[in-house]
Amino acid sequence: MTLISIEDARELILAHCQPLPPEDLPLSEALGRALVHPVVAAMDIPPFDNSAMDGFAIVAADTEGAKEEEPVSLAVVDVIRAGTSGKQVVVSGTAAKIMTGAPLPEGADAVVESESTTETAGTVLVRRKVKSWDNVRPMGEDSPKGTEVLAAGAAIGPAEIGVLASLGMPTVRVYRKPSVAIIATGSELVEPGNPLAKGQIYNSNAYTSEAQCVEVGVKPQRMGIAPDDYDVTLAMMRNALVNDVLITSGGVSVGDFDFVKDVQDALGVERKLWRVAMKPGKPLSFGVFERPEGGRCLVFGVPGNPASAMVSFELFIRPTLLRLMGHTAVVRSVSTAVLAQDEPNSEKRVRVVRVWLERSEGRVLAHSTGSQGSGRVRSMVGASALAFVGPEGSGKKAGDQVDVMTIRETRV
Repeated sequence: MTLISIEDARELILAHCQPLPPEDLPLSEALGRALVHPVVAAMDIPPFDNSAMDGFAIVAADTEGAKEEEPVSLAVVDVIRAGTSGKQVVVSGTAAKIMTGAPLPEGADAVVESESTTETAGTVLVRRKVKSWDNVRPMGEDSPKGTEVLAAGAAIGPAEIGVLASLGMPTVRVYRKPSVAIIATGSELVEPGNPLAKGQIYNSNAYTSEAQCVEVGVKPQRMGIAPDDYDVTLAMMRNALVNDVLITSGGVSVGDFDFVKDVQDALGVERKLWRVAMKPGKPLSFGVFERPEGGRCLVFGVPGNPASAMVSFELFIRPTLLRLMGHTAVVRSVSTAVLAQDEPNSEKRVRVVRVWLERSEGRVLAHSTGSQGSGRVRSMVGASALAFVGPEGSGKKAGDQVDVMTIRETRV
Protein backbone atom coordinates (compact mmCIF):
# COMPACT_ATOMS: atom_id res chain seq x y z
CA MET A 1 0.00 0.00 0.00
CA THR A 2 1.21 3.51 -0.79
CA LEU A 3 1.56 6.23 1.83
CA ILE A 4 -1.56 8.33 2.35
CA SER A 5 -2.00 11.65 4.10
CA ILE A 6 -2.93 12.06 7.74
CA GLU A 7 -6.31 13.49 6.79
CA ASP A 8 -7.11 10.74 4.28
CA ALA A 9 -6.02 8.04 6.72
CA ARG A 10 -8.24 9.44 9.47
CA GLU A 11 -11.19 9.78 7.09
CA LEU A 12 -10.74 6.18 5.92
CA ILE A 13 -10.61 4.90 9.50
CA LEU A 14 -13.63 6.87 10.67
CA ALA A 15 -15.62 5.61 7.68
CA HIS A 16 -15.44 2.17 9.32
CA CYS A 17 -16.67 3.44 12.69
CA GLN A 18 -20.29 3.34 13.79
CA PRO A 19 -21.52 4.24 17.26
CA LEU A 20 -21.90 1.23 19.50
CA PRO A 21 -25.31 0.11 20.84
CA PRO A 22 -26.90 2.36 23.47
CA GLU A 23 -27.37 1.82 27.17
CA ASP A 24 -29.15 3.66 29.95
CA LEU A 25 -26.99 5.11 32.71
CA PRO A 26 -27.69 7.04 35.91
CA LEU A 27 -26.58 10.65 35.67
CA SER A 28 -23.73 10.03 38.10
CA GLU A 29 -22.13 7.64 35.57
CA ALA A 30 -22.84 9.55 32.34
CA LEU A 31 -19.99 12.08 32.39
CA GLY A 32 -18.01 11.99 29.14
CA ARG A 33 -20.58 9.95 27.24
CA ALA A 34 -22.61 11.01 24.19
CA LEU A 35 -26.39 11.33 23.97
CA VAL A 36 -28.24 8.88 21.72
CA HIS A 37 -31.35 11.04 21.38
CA PRO A 38 -31.94 14.78 21.58
CA VAL A 39 -33.33 15.94 24.91
CA VAL A 40 -36.53 17.97 24.79
CA ALA A 41 -37.66 19.83 27.90
CA ALA A 42 -40.80 18.11 29.22
CA MET A 43 -41.41 21.03 31.57
CA ASP A 44 -40.50 24.67 32.00
CA ILE A 45 -37.25 25.31 33.85
CA PRO A 46 -37.66 27.04 36.18
CA PRO A 47 -41.23 25.73 36.56
CA PHE A 48 -42.48 29.01 38.08
CA ASP A 49 -41.54 32.68 38.30
CA ASN A 50 -39.11 32.94 41.21
CA SER A 51 -36.96 35.42 43.05
CA ALA A 52 -33.34 35.89 42.00
CA MET A 53 -32.56 37.67 45.28
CA ASP A 54 -33.30 37.72 48.97
CA GLY A 55 -35.60 40.72 49.28
CA PHE A 56 -39.25 41.72 48.99
CA ALA A 57 -41.81 40.85 46.32
CA ILE A 58 -43.70 44.01 45.43
CA VAL A 59 -45.81 45.81 42.85
CA ALA A 60 -43.17 47.77 40.92
CA ALA A 61 -45.48 50.76 40.33
CA ASP A 62 -45.56 51.39 44.10
CA THR A 63 -41.90 52.51 43.98
CA GLU A 64 -42.41 55.35 41.52
CA GLY A 65 -40.42 58.29 42.93
CA ALA A 66 -38.70 56.22 45.64
CA LYS A 67 -35.26 57.60 46.58
CA GLU A 68 -32.65 57.03 49.24
CA GLU A 69 -33.85 60.11 51.10
CA GLU A 70 -37.56 59.57 50.28
CA PRO A 71 -38.28 55.84 50.63
CA VAL A 72 -41.66 54.24 49.99
CA SER A 73 -43.27 52.39 52.91
CA LEU A 74 -45.03 49.06 52.23
CA ALA A 75 -46.82 46.70 54.62
CA VAL A 76 -45.21 43.24 54.87
CA VAL A 77 -48.02 40.70 54.59
CA ASP A 78 -46.17 37.41 54.10
CA VAL A 79 -42.80 35.62 54.31
CA ILE A 80 -41.99 33.16 51.51
CA ARG A 81 -39.13 30.72 51.93
CA ALA A 82 -37.58 28.67 49.13
CA GLY A 83 -39.54 25.46 48.70
CA THR A 84 -42.81 27.04 49.87
CA SER A 85 -45.42 29.23 48.21
CA GLY A 86 -46.97 32.48 49.32
CA LYS A 87 -50.26 32.49 51.23
CA GLN A 88 -51.18 36.12 50.57
CA VAL A 89 -51.84 38.07 47.38
CA VAL A 90 -49.54 41.07 47.06
CA VAL A 91 -51.56 44.17 46.23
CA SER A 92 -50.57 47.79 45.90
CA GLY A 93 -49.15 49.06 49.15
CA THR A 94 -48.01 45.64 50.37
CA ALA A 95 -44.95 43.43 50.05
CA ALA A 96 -43.94 39.85 50.83
CA LYS A 97 -40.52 39.04 52.25
CA ILE A 98 -39.02 36.49 49.87
CA MET A 99 -35.92 34.29 49.70
CA THR A 100 -33.84 33.43 46.64
CA GLY A 101 -35.55 30.74 44.57
CA ALA A 102 -38.96 31.12 46.20
CA PRO A 103 -42.02 31.47 43.93
CA LEU A 104 -43.12 34.98 43.11
CA PRO A 105 -46.45 35.48 44.91
CA GLU A 106 -49.65 36.32 43.10
CA GLY A 107 -49.97 40.05 42.41
CA ALA A 108 -46.23 40.83 42.62
CA ASP A 109 -44.30 41.72 39.49
CA ALA A 110 -40.83 42.50 40.87
CA VAL A 111 -38.41 41.85 43.71
CA VAL A 112 -36.40 44.55 45.41
CA GLU A 113 -33.15 43.32 46.92
CA SER A 114 -32.72 43.50 50.70
CA GLU A 115 -29.77 45.89 50.32
CA SER A 116 -32.13 48.60 49.00
CA THR A 117 -34.59 48.29 51.84
CA THR A 118 -34.95 48.84 55.57
CA GLU A 119 -37.30 46.50 57.41
CA THR A 120 -39.09 47.67 60.52
CA ALA A 121 -41.88 46.06 62.49
CA GLY A 122 -44.47 45.02 59.88
CA THR A 123 -43.24 47.41 57.17
CA VAL A 124 -40.42 47.77 54.67
CA LEU A 125 -38.92 51.00 53.35
CA VAL A 126 -37.90 50.78 49.68
CA ARG A 127 -35.14 53.26 48.82
CA ARG A 128 -35.06 53.02 45.01
CA LYS A 129 -37.38 52.85 42.02
CA VAL A 130 -37.98 49.26 40.90
CA LYS A 131 -38.98 48.21 37.40
CA SER A 132 -41.33 45.35 36.53
CA TRP A 133 -39.54 41.97 36.55
CA ASP A 134 -36.49 43.29 38.35
CA ASN A 135 -34.76 40.37 40.11
CA VAL A 136 -37.32 37.84 38.85
CA ARG A 137 -36.38 34.64 37.01
CA PRO A 138 -39.35 33.99 34.70
CA MET A 139 -40.87 30.55 34.27
CA GLY A 140 -39.10 28.74 31.41
CA GLU A 141 -36.24 31.27 31.32
CA ASP A 142 -33.61 28.49 31.24
CA SER A 143 -35.43 25.77 29.31
CA PRO A 144 -38.91 26.45 27.94
CA LYS A 145 -41.14 23.39 27.74
CA GLY A 146 -41.00 21.67 24.35
CA THR A 147 -37.62 23.07 23.27
CA GLU A 148 -34.62 20.91 22.39
CA VAL A 149 -32.06 21.62 25.07
CA LEU A 150 -29.39 19.03 24.12
CA ALA A 151 -28.69 17.62 20.66
CA ALA A 152 -28.15 13.98 19.80
CA GLY A 153 -24.44 13.18 19.98
CA ALA A 154 -23.76 15.95 22.47
CA ALA A 155 -20.89 15.22 24.83
CA ILE A 156 -22.12 15.07 28.41
CA GLY A 157 -20.13 17.38 30.65
CA PRO A 158 -20.95 18.84 34.07
CA ALA A 159 -23.28 21.46 32.56
CA GLU A 160 -25.18 18.83 30.56
CA ILE A 161 -25.52 16.74 33.72
CA GLY A 162 -27.03 19.80 35.39
CA VAL A 163 -29.52 20.32 32.55
CA LEU A 164 -30.62 16.69 32.67
CA ALA A 165 -30.98 16.80 36.45
CA SER A 166 -32.97 20.04 36.27
CA LEU A 167 -35.44 18.25 34.00
CA GLY A 168 -35.86 15.50 36.60
CA MET A 169 -34.18 12.82 34.50
CA PRO A 170 -32.50 10.21 36.75
CA THR A 171 -31.07 8.27 33.80
CA VAL A 172 -29.96 9.05 30.27
CA ARG A 173 -29.51 6.96 27.13
CA VAL A 174 -25.94 7.06 25.87
CA TYR A 175 -23.74 5.04 23.53
CA ARG A 176 -21.78 2.18 25.03
CA LYS A 177 -18.06 2.50 25.64
CA PRO A 178 -15.87 0.33 23.42
CA SER A 179 -13.92 -2.55 24.88
CA VAL A 180 -10.25 -2.15 24.06
CA ALA A 181 -7.38 -4.63 24.23
CA ILE A 182 -3.70 -3.64 24.16
CA ILE A 183 -0.85 -5.97 23.18
CA ALA A 184 2.81 -4.92 23.14
CA THR A 185 5.03 -6.97 20.86
CA GLY A 186 8.74 -7.72 21.01
CA SER A 187 10.97 -10.17 22.88
CA GLU A 188 13.04 -7.24 24.11
CA LEU A 189 10.19 -5.96 26.29
CA VAL A 190 9.95 -6.49 30.04
CA GLU A 191 7.16 -5.36 32.34
CA PRO A 192 8.12 -2.58 34.79
CA GLY A 193 9.14 -3.94 38.16
CA ASN A 194 11.14 -6.85 36.72
CA PRO A 195 14.91 -6.88 36.24
CA LEU A 196 16.33 -6.17 32.79
CA ALA A 197 18.68 -8.54 31.01
CA LYS A 198 21.15 -7.28 28.44
CA GLY A 199 19.36 -6.02 25.35
CA GLN A 200 16.00 -5.63 27.08
CA ILE A 201 13.90 -2.53 27.71
CA TYR A 202 10.79 -1.85 29.73
CA ASN A 203 7.38 -1.99 28.12
CA SER A 204 6.19 1.62 28.07
CA ASN A 205 3.87 1.66 25.04
CA ALA A 206 1.16 -0.46 26.64
CA TYR A 207 1.04 1.92 29.58
CA THR A 208 0.95 5.10 27.49
CA SER A 209 -1.78 3.63 25.27
CA GLU A 210 -3.72 2.61 28.37
CA ALA A 211 -3.40 6.12 29.83
CA GLN A 212 -4.46 7.71 26.55
CA CYS A 213 -7.54 5.45 26.47
CA VAL A 214 -8.42 6.36 30.04
CA GLU A 215 -8.06 10.03 29.17
CA VAL A 216 -10.76 9.52 26.52
CA GLY A 217 -12.96 7.77 29.08
CA VAL A 218 -12.28 4.13 28.17
CA LYS A 219 -10.67 1.58 30.48
CA PRO A 220 -8.72 -0.88 28.29
CA GLN A 221 -7.30 -4.30 29.07
CA ARG A 222 -3.55 -4.76 28.83
CA MET A 223 -3.13 -8.33 27.59
CA GLY A 224 0.62 -8.58 28.05
CA ILE A 225 3.68 -8.83 25.83
CA ALA A 226 3.75 -10.95 22.68
CA PRO A 227 7.32 -12.16 22.07
CA ASP A 228 8.84 -12.45 18.61
CA ASP A 229 7.07 -15.74 18.06
CA TYR A 230 4.45 -16.18 15.37
CA ASP A 231 2.34 -18.78 17.18
CA VAL A 232 2.26 -16.93 20.50
CA THR A 233 1.40 -13.67 18.74
CA LEU A 234 -1.34 -15.44 16.79
CA ALA A 235 -2.90 -16.87 19.96
CA MET A 236 -2.81 -13.56 21.83
CA MET A 237 -4.33 -11.61 18.97
CA ARG A 238 -7.03 -14.23 18.37
CA ASN A 239 -8.11 -13.89 22.01
CA ALA A 240 -8.11 -10.11 21.73
CA LEU A 241 -10.39 -9.93 18.68
CA VAL A 242 -13.48 -10.33 20.88
CA ASN A 243 -13.05 -6.64 21.75
CA ASP A 244 -14.28 -3.62 19.81
CA VAL A 245 -10.75 -2.30 19.35
CA LEU A 246 -7.34 -3.95 19.41
CA ILE A 247 -4.16 -1.89 19.68
CA THR A 248 -0.83 -3.58 19.08
CA SER A 249 2.47 -1.75 19.33
CA GLY A 250 5.50 -2.79 17.32
CA GLY A 251 5.82 -5.47 14.68
CA VAL A 252 4.20 -3.52 11.84
CA SER A 253 7.35 -2.54 9.98
CA VAL A 254 9.41 -4.70 7.60
CA GLY A 255 11.85 -6.48 9.93
CA ASP A 256 12.42 -10.24 9.93
CA PHE A 257 10.55 -10.59 13.22
CA ASP A 258 7.73 -8.17 12.53
CA PHE A 259 4.92 -10.73 12.62
CA VAL A 260 1.92 -8.53 13.34
CA LYS A 261 0.75 -7.98 9.76
CA ASP A 262 1.20 -11.68 8.92
CA VAL A 263 -0.79 -12.66 11.99
CA GLN A 264 -3.54 -10.21 11.08
CA ASP A 265 -3.75 -11.77 7.62
CA ALA A 266 -3.91 -15.27 9.08
CA LEU A 267 -6.73 -14.29 11.44
CA GLY A 268 -8.79 -12.69 8.69
CA VAL A 269 -8.20 -9.06 9.55
CA GLU A 270 -8.90 -7.08 6.39
CA ARG A 271 -6.18 -4.45 6.19
CA LYS A 272 -7.48 -1.06 5.09
CA LEU A 273 -4.27 0.93 5.30
CA TRP A 274 -0.61 0.54 6.08
CA ARG A 275 1.81 3.45 6.23
CA VAL A 276 0.88 7.11 6.57
CA ALA A 277 2.84 10.03 5.15
CA MET A 278 3.96 11.32 8.54
CA LYS A 279 6.99 11.29 10.80
CA PRO A 280 6.86 9.85 13.38
CA GLY A 281 4.20 7.18 12.82
CA LYS A 282 4.71 6.11 9.22
CA PRO A 283 4.22 2.31 9.68
CA LEU A 284 0.70 2.60 11.12
CA SER A 285 -1.68 -0.19 10.11
CA PHE A 286 -5.44 -0.36 10.38
CA GLY A 287 -7.76 -3.23 9.60
CA VAL A 288 -11.21 -4.61 10.30
CA PHE A 289 -12.06 -8.06 11.66
CA GLU A 290 -15.65 -9.16 11.06
CA ARG A 291 -16.61 -11.73 13.68
CA PRO A 292 -18.53 -14.73 12.29
CA GLU A 293 -21.09 -14.42 15.09
CA GLY A 294 -21.57 -10.71 14.38
CA GLY A 295 -19.83 -7.52 15.38
CA ARG A 296 -16.41 -6.31 14.44
CA CYS A 297 -13.05 -5.43 15.90
CA LEU A 298 -11.10 -2.42 14.64
CA VAL A 299 -7.44 -3.39 14.64
CA PHE A 300 -4.66 -0.82 14.96
CA GLY A 301 -0.97 -1.57 14.70
CA VAL A 302 1.03 1.38 15.96
CA PRO A 303 4.82 1.63 15.61
CA GLY A 304 6.98 0.37 18.44
CA ASN A 305 8.82 3.63 18.98
CA PRO A 306 7.14 5.38 21.95
CA ALA A 307 6.68 8.84 20.44
CA SER A 308 5.37 7.28 17.21
CA ALA A 309 2.86 5.21 19.17
CA MET A 310 1.58 8.20 21.15
CA VAL A 311 1.29 10.47 18.12
CA SER A 312 -0.53 7.73 16.18
CA PHE A 313 -2.99 7.33 19.05
CA GLU A 314 -3.71 11.06 19.13
CA LEU A 315 -4.28 11.36 15.40
CA PHE A 316 -6.19 8.14 14.69
CA ILE A 317 -7.18 6.00 17.68
CA ARG A 318 -8.57 8.77 19.88
CA PRO A 319 -11.04 9.92 17.16
CA THR A 320 -12.02 6.28 16.60
CA LEU A 321 -12.86 5.71 20.26
CA LEU A 322 -14.88 8.91 20.41
CA ARG A 323 -16.82 8.00 17.24
CA LEU A 324 -17.60 4.55 18.65
CA MET A 325 -18.92 6.30 21.77
CA GLY A 326 -21.28 8.33 19.59
CA HIS A 327 -19.55 11.70 19.77
CA THR A 328 -20.01 14.00 16.79
CA ALA A 329 -16.89 16.11 17.45
CA VAL A 330 -14.01 13.62 17.44
CA VAL A 331 -10.99 15.50 16.09
CA ARG A 332 -9.13 17.95 18.29
CA SER A 333 -9.18 21.59 17.26
CA VAL A 334 -6.49 22.88 14.92
CA SER A 335 -5.27 26.48 14.97
CA THR A 336 -2.11 28.29 13.92
CA ALA A 337 1.02 29.27 15.79
CA VAL A 338 4.41 30.77 15.02
CA LEU A 339 7.46 28.55 15.31
CA ALA A 340 9.95 29.62 17.96
CA GLN A 341 12.73 27.69 16.20
CA ASP A 342 13.65 26.30 12.80
CA GLU A 343 11.98 22.97 11.97
CA PRO A 344 13.57 21.34 8.90
CA ASN A 345 11.79 18.74 6.78
CA SER A 346 13.53 17.25 3.76
CA GLU A 347 11.23 14.22 3.46
CA LYS A 348 8.06 13.69 1.45
CA ARG A 349 5.87 13.33 4.51
CA VAL A 350 4.52 15.62 7.21
CA ARG A 351 6.75 16.06 10.21
CA VAL A 352 4.75 16.05 13.46
CA VAL A 353 6.62 18.12 16.01
CA ARG A 354 5.79 17.95 19.71
CA VAL A 355 5.54 21.53 21.01
CA TRP A 356 4.35 23.62 23.90
CA LEU A 357 2.49 26.86 23.25
CA GLU A 358 3.12 30.30 24.69
CA ARG A 359 1.44 33.63 24.06
CA SER A 360 4.00 36.39 23.57
CA GLU A 361 3.51 39.89 22.19
CA GLY A 362 0.13 39.04 20.72
CA ARG A 363 1.33 35.86 19.03
CA VAL A 364 1.09 32.19 19.93
CA LEU A 365 4.57 30.67 19.81
CA ALA A 366 5.19 26.94 19.34
CA HIS A 367 8.29 25.77 21.22
CA SER A 368 9.80 22.37 20.52
CA THR A 369 9.89 20.03 23.50
CA GLY A 370 13.45 19.08 22.54
CA SER A 371 14.90 16.26 20.51
CA GLN A 372 12.15 14.84 18.29
CA GLY A 373 13.41 11.29 17.80
CA SER A 374 10.56 8.79 17.42
CA GLY A 375 11.99 6.71 20.25
CA ARG A 376 12.01 9.61 22.71
CA VAL A 377 8.90 9.33 24.85
CA ARG A 378 10.13 12.40 26.73
CA SER A 379 9.36 14.46 23.63
CA MET A 380 5.69 14.07 24.61
CA VAL A 381 6.31 15.29 28.16
CA GLY A 382 5.21 18.91 28.39
CA ALA A 383 3.79 18.84 24.86
CA SER A 384 0.54 20.75 24.67
CA ALA A 385 0.20 20.53 20.90
CA LEU A 386 1.37 18.81 17.74
CA ALA A 387 2.79 21.09 15.04
CA PHE A 388 2.58 19.97 11.42
CA VAL A 389 5.54 20.84 9.21
CA GLY A 390 4.62 19.99 5.64
CA PRO A 391 6.86 18.21 3.15
CA GLU A 392 6.94 21.11 0.73
CA GLY A 393 10.31 22.87 0.55
CA SER A 394 12.92 22.23 3.21
CA GLY A 395 10.77 22.83 6.26
CA LYS A 396 9.93 25.94 8.26
CA LYS A 397 12.00 28.72 9.79
CA ALA A 398 11.59 30.38 13.15
CA GLY A 399 8.81 32.94 12.75
CA ASP A 400 6.94 30.90 10.15
CA GLN A 401 3.33 29.99 10.78
CA VAL A 402 2.26 26.36 11.15
CA ASP A 403 -0.90 24.45 11.97
CA VAL A 404 -1.04 23.08 15.52
CA MET A 405 -3.40 20.60 17.12
CA THR A 406 -3.90 21.20 20.83
CA ILE A 407 -3.69 17.94 22.79
CA ARG A 408 -3.92 19.22 26.37
CA GLU A 409 -4.25 22.39 28.41
CA THR A 410 -1.79 24.95 27.15
CA ARG A 411 0.32 27.64 28.74
CA VAL A 412 -1.15 30.24 26.35
